[in-house]
Amino acid sequence: MSPPSDIVRLWGFPPRLGSTRVPAMSPEKDPLPVSGFFTCGEHLFPVRVYYEDTDLSGVVYHANYLRYMERARSDMLRVAGIDQRAAHEDGTGTYAVAQVNIHYRAPARLDDALVVRSRIDAVSAVRCTIAQSVWRGETLLSDGGVTVAFIDPAGRPRRQPAQWRERFNQLRNSMENLPCP
Repeated sequence: MSPPSDIVRLWGFPPRLGSTRVPAMSPEKDPLPVSGFFTCGEHLFPVRVYYEDTDLSGVVYHANYLRYMERARSDMLRVAGIDQRAAHEDGTGTYAVAQVNIHYRAPARLDDALVVRSRIDAVSAVRCTIAQSVWRGETLLSDGGVTVAFIDPAGRPRRQPAQWRERFNQLRNSMENLPCP
């Protein structure tokens, strides 16, 4: 599954498979908002690889893919209208990661422009499973998923707010019912 063709075209990714070079981008030409956006039920989140992200060989250190995915999930929730901070501050609860899996497929390198794609896979009263993948142009670099559980301030499982579950299900349904590129 590759990024939608309009993202490839607008964000300047090379159209050929397997390319590792990404043209320099400028804020004037960059159409992706810093928090990303939803399309066809998926959240697309831009990431630039910085020197601090790489190891001695110039390749992104494996743990940083998890950091990219965490940032993407946080902004996905924000863009979806879910205010985690307010829920934490008012004592409603917060998410805790219950399980993570990741598969590394190809390396990212210094100055690469990446896109993290996130989609809601499953929603229950307490848990939410999110599938995520990291792309450089049309090349899949890593994919995996995370299961988060909603917990109360004492750390016990608690039902997610009903409006959050409704929003997650809307996003899942929009992915299933829209013709997408």
